[in-house]
Amino acid sequence: MATRLTIDPITRIEGHLRIDVEVADGKVGKAWSSCTMWRGIENILLGRDPREAWLFTQRFCGVCTTVHAIASVRAVEDALKLQIPPNAQYIRNLILIAHGLHDHIVHFYHLSALDWVDVTKVLDADPAKTSALAESVSAWTGNSTKQLAAVKQKLAAFVGSGQLGPFAHGYWGHPAMTLSPEVNLLATSHYFQAIDVQRKANQVVGMLGGKTPHIQNLAVGGVQNAINLDSLATLNMDRLFALKVLLDEVVPFVNDVYFVDACAVAAFYADWFGIGAGTGNYLAVPDLPTDAAATQFDLPGGTILGGRLDAVRRMKDWKDEPFRRSVAEDVSHAWYRGGKGALHPHQGETVPEYTDWQEAGKYSWVKAPRYDGQPMEVGPLANVLIGYAAGDARTRKWTDKALATVSSLAGKPVTVEMMKSTMGRHLARAIRCAILGELALEHWQRLADNVLKGDTKTFEPPVMPRHEVQGVGQHEAPRGTLSHWVVLEGGKIKNYQAVVPTTWNASPRDEKGVVGPYEAALLGTPVADAEKPLEVLRTVHSFDPCMACACHTYDADGREVAKVDVL
Repeated sequence: MATRLTIDPITRIEGHLRIDVEVADGKVGKAWSSCTMWRGIENILLGRDPREAWLFTQRFCGVCTTVHAIASVRAVEDALKLQIPPNAQYIRNLILIAHGLHDHIVHFYHLSALDWVDVTKVLDADPAKTSALAESVSAWTGNSTKQLAAVKQKLAAFVGSGQLGPFAHGYWGHPAMTLSPEVNLLATSHYFQAIDVQRKANQVVGMLGGKTPHIQNLAVGGVQNAINLDSLATLNMDRLFALKVLLDEVVPFVNDVYFVDACAVAAFYADWFGIGAGTGNYLAVPDLPTDAAATQFDLPGGTILGGRLDAVRRMKDWKDEPFRRSVAEDVSHAWYRGGKGALHPHQGETVPEYTDWQEAGKYSWVKAPRYDGQPMEVGPLANVLIGYAAGDARTRKWTDKALATVSSLAGKPVTVEMMKSTMGRHLARAIRCAILGELALEHWQRLADNVLKGDTKTFEPPVMPRHEVQGVGQHEAPRGTLSHWVVLEGGKIKNYQAVVPTTWNASPRDEKGVVGPYEAALLGTPVADAEKPLEVLRTVHSFDPCMACACHTYDADGREVAKVDVL
C-alpha cells in the first residue's frame, strides 16, 4: 500500500515549494512539484518603457536579482540589435561570475550540506585526526587542529544552550547520514568559513553594481560605470585592484575547500550517483561573451536529449534558431488560464486562474516549459555535461579532475555518465564554480588590459523603433538557463515573459501528462522513514530550487495531506 507524503514547505531554498510523493515498497512511485506563489511581474511591465524593465525584473527574487537584470537588458538589446562596448561586456561578466561564486558556495554549504552532514556527530570528533585528514586531501590553511577544536567548542556551546540556531530541526541521527565524526567536523568548520568567503564574492557584485541585491549599474546599451583612471570617484585602477584582492581570496577557497569537499561528499555517498537521474534531457545556453559582438563565449551551451552525450547539439551563440523557436510553455496543470496549448514566450500569457490543489488537474503556479515538446533539466549539471560532451577544454579539465578525485576516495570508478544523478548535480556545481573561479581572474585581466589601452567607453545609446520588434535575453544563471522574451511596439513593452531555471526544473506535468525534472528525479528515490523524508530533500535540494524566481505572490489556501517538519 502506498503512503502519501506532503512536505510543505521545502526549506533551505528561496521561496515556497511543496512536494507530494507516494511511497510504496520504500521508494517514491509518484511525485508532484507545486509552487505556492504567483509571479505577476510580467503583467506589471506591459506598456512600460523597455529601458526600465530590468529594474522591475530584478524583483522576481531577493537572491537571483542580478541574473534577471542581465537577462532583461540583453532581451531589449537583442530586439534592438544593439551591440554594447567591450568594457560593458567585461563588467557585466565580472558581476555574473562573482554572483555565481557567491551562489554556489552558499548552496553547497548553507542550503544543502545539512542533508549529508550530521552536525551532532561533531562532538565525537577528534580535531587532530580531522586536521590530518584535511591535510591529506587539501592545501587549505584553515584546517589546523586549533581551528577545528574551536569549531567543536562552538558547537558544544550551541548544544549546551539548547539553541541550535541554523542547525535546529534537522534529521540528525538519520540512518542515511553516514559520515564519520571527523568528516562532519571538517565540513561544519568549512560551513562557518564559507559565510565569510561568500560575502567577499558578493562585495565584488556590490562594488561594480552599486549595491546588492538589486544592482543599479545596468543600462540598455551597456553599463553606467564611468571609467577614468585619473578620478577617485569612478572605476579606476585602485578600484580594479580592490576587486582582484577579493577574487584572489575567494578563488583559493573554491579550489582548495569547496571543490575538495564536494568530491569527498560525493565519494562517501557514492551510491547517490545511482539516484535522481531525472528526464535525461539537458539544456544550457552559451554565456560570458569575450567580445563586444557576443560571437565567442567562455561557457558553452547546447542540448542533450535522452541522456545521449554522444549526440550533443552545441549552440554557437545567442542567435541559435532552434532555441529561439523551440521554447514553449504549457499551463495544463498550472494555475493560469489556458486552452490555447503550449505557447511560445513571445505569444505567452500570464493570466492567473487559481483552483485548489488537484492531483489530476492544476496544482502549481509554475508553468511547464518545453523544448521542442520535451521537458529539459537546466543547471550546472546540464552546463557541465554539455560542455564535456562538446569537448570544451576547461569543462573537461575540471570534470576529469573531479571524477578522478571522487574515484580515488571512493575506491571505485565514477564516470561522467554517472553524473546524471542527485550527487552528480552537486559535483557539477563544484566543477562549474571552479571554472568560474578561473574565469573571474581572466575577465578581470581583459577589463584591466582594455582600460589601460585607453578605452573607457561603457555605453552605446539605444534607438527605439516604432514598429514591432522581438527579442530574447539569455543567461546561464547559477541555477541554469534563464531567458527573458520581450515584444516591443511603439517604444513600449507589448509582451514580456520570463522562462527561468526553476520553471524548467520545477515544471508540473504537461498536457500529455509528462512530468518535469523534479518529479522525474524523485521517482525511485529510496525513503527509509516516511516521517523523516531526508532522501526526498536530498534530490530536491540538488537542483537548488528558487521558487521566488518562478512565482511571486503567496496564496495561503491549499489542502494539507500531511505535515513534516524540516530544516
